[in-house]
Parts: sequence; C-alpha cells; structure tokens
Amino acid sequence: MDIDKVASFMAGHARLLDRRRFELLMGEGDPAGALAALEGYRNADGGYGWGLEPDLRSPESQPGSALHAFEVFEQAPSPRAAELCDWLQTVTRPDGGLPFALPLTVTQATAPWWQGADRSESSLQITAVTAAAAWRVAAQDPAVAAHPWLARASAYCLEAISSLKERPHAYVLAFAVRFLDTQPSASDLLDRLGAFVPPDGEMHVEGGTEHEMLRPLDFSPAPGLPSRRLFTAEAVAADLDRLESLQREDGGWTVDYATISQAGALDWRGAVTVDALRILRDNGRLGRTPGRGA
Repeated sequence: MDIDKVASFMAGHARLLDRRRFELLMGEGDPAGALAALEGYRNADGGYGWGLEPDLRSPESQPGSALHAFEVFEQAPSPRAAELCDWLQTVTRPDGGLPFALPLTVTQATAPWWQGADRSESSLQITAVTAAAAWRVAAQDPAVAAHPWLARASAYCLEAISSLKERPHAYVLAFAVRFLDTQPSASDLLDRLGAFVPPDGEMHVEGGTEHEMLRPLDFSPAPGLPSRRLFTAEAVAADLDRLESLQREDGGWTVDYATISQAGALDWRGAVTVDALRILRDNGRLGRTPGRGA
C-alpha cells in the first residue's frame, strides 16, 4: 500500500468532503473544514441530499444520505448531528423504522433501487445502518445518545431482527450485524444472525453485479466488536490482505457494485478510499498515527 499515492489520488479525483475526511483520518485536518464541506449537502429541514449518497443525486433530504452525514459527525462532532435526528424523527414511520427512500424530485442519474423504493413500509436495511452510524456518533455526543428518534429506531431494529426466520438479503444481514454491534444487551440476537453468515464470511449480493460480494470486513470492520466472534482470525486477516491489495495504480480504491453516473462513480471512489484506509488503520495496517478528529 502506497499512502503517498492515496494523497495524490484524493487531490486529483475525490470530492472536497472526502478530501477533508482523508485529512482528518491522517491527523492533519481541521474538523471545521469537513463540517463546512458537509454543509453544502444540507437542506433547510435538517436533512441531507444533493448526492451525498453518490447514487442518489436528487436534492431533497433522504434517509440514505443521513448515514453518510453521521459518518462525518463521527470524525467531526457537531450539533448538526442532533438536528439530523430531529429530521429523521419527522420521516420515521409509526413502527419506528425509516422508509428506504422518500419521493424523488429529480430522477436523473439516480439508481433504480432508490427510484423504485417502497415508501409504504419500513426498511430494516436503511434503518439498521443509519441507527448504527448514529450510535457511533452517540458515543461522543450526549444529545444524539438521548434523542428519542434513536430510541425508536433501535426498538424497531431489535424487533425486526428478532423476527427474521431465514437468511435475509446480504446487505440487510450485514447492516443488522453492524447495528447489533452497538447493542451490548443483544448478544443473543447477534449469535442468531451469525447462523446466517457463511463460514468464510463471503456472501454474493443478490441482484448485484456478477462479482459483488460482502466479506468479513463488511460485517465487522474493526477489532474489538462483538461481531468479530463470527469470523476466524484467519478469515479477517485474509480479508485485510485482500483490502490492501485492492489499491489501484492511481492510488485509490474502487467499488465492485454497479454505479449509475460518471459523477457518482467518481464520488464513490473517494468515499470508499477513505473507508478502506479507516478499516486498515483500525486493524493496525496503517502505519501513520491518527490525530485529532480521526
């Protein structure tokens, strides 16, 4: 892995938000810069849109964009995180879950799974991954930890996960595992989900591209998480080796799932490069010491 090439890639290809996140990851940035970049995706209602989720280019606030905003708040704490919870409260369904997506005002360059989302029922996939990200923010933000939206969403997720009788879609399973990592009292549910995870931790994504797979690090990205017990140390080490090897010649990482627009494809590359580096750092594969905000 060549960290200097990563810096060059980010400068030449990544959106400003991910360049700022990369700075924080390397201990060289100012959280205010990342928050300023995020502000451009914020709407007056307190939610986020405008392509913050790269395959959802429509400007209105969307649950899928909230996940990515919380990822920034995890690196750069802000009162905006609690304001985002306020917005999520307004679009939460009566059972406590979030719809997969809200009606779009612009459909161009947006993936069909966002366009065709069923807005009449809650989505465990989007609720679990968003609540998991919010809980990581809550670890350093008391206003998020105490927010009623997070309590409602968590109760929905626990109920929906406990109702699973067979292996769900790969992303639903992975995001449910990530959510349970934030719930220390739900160890039994995590063990039940573990029965759905293949021994090698590799799952093909139904409906995805030919080579689209989820692997151990997609389920359990950091050491010390309860979900690490679902995988052998050898499986995690092999997946870390694989992730390191995926750095491209230009210095960045890329995705194996379908991208919808040229802008979205490039946005994803910057975002997943930051994500790859963070996973490698958290697992002791990145030599540089993180500083403030990382």
